[in-house]
Amino acid sequence: MITLHDRGTFYIGGRPVYDGAGRDASEGRKKTLAHSILSSHDKGTGGKDLRICFDSLISHDITYVGIIQTAKGSGLRRFPVPYAMTNCHNSLCAVGGTINADDHAFGLSAARKYGGIFVPPSFAVIHQYAREELAGCGRMILGSDSHTRYGALGTMGIGEGGPEIVKQLLEATYDVAYPRTVLVYLTGAPRRGVGPQDVAIALCGATYKNNFVLNSVLEFAGPGVKSLPMDFRIGIDVMTTETACLSSIWQTDEQVEEYYRVHGRPEAYKKLEPGEGAYYDACVEIDLSSVEPMIALPFHPSEAYTVRELKANFTDILRETEKSAEGKFKGKVKLDLLSKVRDGKLYVDQGVIAGCSGGMYDNIAEAAAILESGDIGAGYFGLTVYPPSLPVAMELMNNGVTQRLTAMGAVFKPCFCGPCFGAGDVPANGGLSIRHCTRNFPNREGSKPAEGQLSCVALMDARSIAATARNGGVLTGADEIDYTPPESVERKYDRSAYDKRVYNGFGDPHPEEELRLGPNITEWPAIPALKENIVLELASVLRDPVTTTDELIPSGDTSSYRSNPLKLATFALSRRDPGYVPRANAIAEKGKSAPAGELLAAYEKLGVTDIENTAYASVIFANRPGDGSAREQAASCQRVLGGGANICYEYATKRYRSNCINWGMLPFNIDGDTDFPYEVGDLIYIPGVKKAVESGVREIPARVLSGGKVTDITLRLPELTQKEREIILEGCLMNWYAAQKK
Repeated sequence: MITLHDRGTFYIGGRPVYDGAGRDASEGRKKTLAHSILSSHDKGTGGKDLRICFDSLISHDITYVGIIQTAKGSGLRRFPVPYAMTNCHNSLCAVGGTINADDHAFGLSAARKYGGIFVPPSFAVIHQYAREELAGCGRMILGSDSHTRYGALGTMGIGEGGPEIVKQLLEATYDVAYPRTVLVYLTGAPRRGVGPQDVAIALCGATYKNNFVLNSVLEFAGPGVKSLPMDFRIGIDVMTTETACLSSIWQTDEQVEEYYRVHGRPEAYKKLEPGEGAYYDACVEIDLSSVEPMIALPFHPSEAYTVRELKANFTDILRETEKSAEGKFKGKVKLDLLSKVRDGKLYVDQGVIAGCSGGMYDNIAEAAAILESGDIGAGYFGLTVYPPSLPVAMELMNNGVTQRLTAMGAVFKPCFCGPCFGAGDVPANGGLSIRHCTRNFPNREGSKPAEGQLSCVALMDARSIAATARNGGVLTGADEIDYTPPESVERKYDRSAYDKRVYNGFGDPHPEEELRLGPNITEWPAIPALKENIVLELASVLRDPVTTTDELIPSGDTSSYRSNPLKLATFALSRRDPGYVPRANAIAEKGKSAPAGELLAAYEKLGVTDIENTAYASVIFANRPGDGSAREQAASCQRVLGGGANICYEYATKRYRSNCINWGMLPFNIDGDTDFPYEVGDLIYIPGVKKAVESGVREIPARVLSGGKVTDITLRLPELTQKEREIILEGCLMNWYAAQKK
């Protein structure tokens, strides 16, 4: 199905060649699609460090308020490139009274004031709007959502935290070391019943846990590309985020050309393909004809099994998932999947086809074809469908797909991202939901284990979800169902709803207009600059293999408070370590006054002499933090609570490490072979930390007070750019911009 080649690869004669035969790799790198697009957007010197300016930007209603408030405080006058603000996360306006609608009013006022694009609630999910209206071959789009992926349309999309959007709004650059490029070579054609999520789950399973494509650009090419319709390509592409890659790009062809023609933008197309002799750092070969219906079990898209394999071995596989839950939830709640196996069948409680990955036209139309001769039934299992945009919803209605699925018992809902992050269709306690969406992290479906609740999600393709629905909730692969795939239809794009309601003000700012501020929209608190020395108190120690941004700051109802930094910070780690916030607050209080009593005695043991120039802050240790969403609040909430650093073996994603830096937190790591035996309450003293950051020192000696004994430890600060060092020294990105204006 998938073969990994961890070695240099040349693209010769339309196929990968692993023996370079004397070819020049450095010249070959310049022939990749990634290089051509990155170099055309690079405002630097063309070296190993890129300084990227993007063609357009996009954010949703969880992130754009904080972005604009930060940019405004840093001197924003107008939006320099098209900046679209969609309203697809807090669009239900169901939490906290007026606060969600207040955010939407703020977004429209910002679009008017600074010259932006405002997409009203329920009109489109963020990534579908970008595909329909912003993408173009050879372009680059930066989004404040981690699933910013438009490679199938010839556009390199990168998802980052809000501060990186702020930099672009202030006409600064996105700075990144030149990434590895990995060829994804596609052959064959998918079987009947196999969809894009099946290919994506298989790809995640093959590449995530081994870091095979970490922070790389995935470049899709090969004869198999032509066998995939556009919605199929898009469905694979959006899921590349779950491999932990940086971005993606695909070769383009007449199908991409037709996509842009249908969407009224034929000029956005141009042919893209790797040059003869293009060189890649590694290769992933995928034989599409060998891919089977897949399932990603809780709690990650990389927990990949074929449906056939799972059905043949329910007991052992589900028991392993239950054991994983025991370790993750520390016995507070129990995951019981084996009880769902009855008479050799696994019974599922809910099916959801949604959003930027599952809600595509082809997925929903094929789901309708699979359900054509049956219905969902009146049992516990239910099926919900969320189209990704009003134009797609209109096309589904005009072609009768919506009517057919509705008649079979499916429920259609608005264009909304909620099921993907725990704000819609939360299953019942103990429930198992199968979803064609992007993530199945713990608690991301909306349950609250700290309060005794637990449900979970397994990812599947819309086709197998429909097959399961047809069997009344019995887990079924779509290849087990005898059905006739839907006939191809002439695709149509009706943007009349956009024409009537989307505010498109790029290039026409109205600086005289005021921003509309609701009572929940607050400014950022003052952030201190880095002092000469720092003492860090461990406020949380997380020893899970990976800590996601959903665990660092939960999604769901907490998302409604992202316009209020102080309120939002009270939710930090609430579903993973509920004691973190009170501990962090107590540490912050200690730091406001001169050390006394036990703390002063601890300072003496650590050898702290220059107390006046020594900061006192909290720190989190995690083995590998930051997988998942791009949300900068995973870092900013720690900072608001007085956090000064993160310590880890490795950052799960570049974007989370960048968020720590942009919020002024020292992004320390330690050697993977070094033990970290320390616990909550232990102190770490780093003398001369400011000088170390200024001079670019990569290894910094520190002293740890644990159990009354002082030991030495070496902390690392690798690969900080000059600008990143300056941001940390100033205390955060906002402070850095303020300093530039002096």
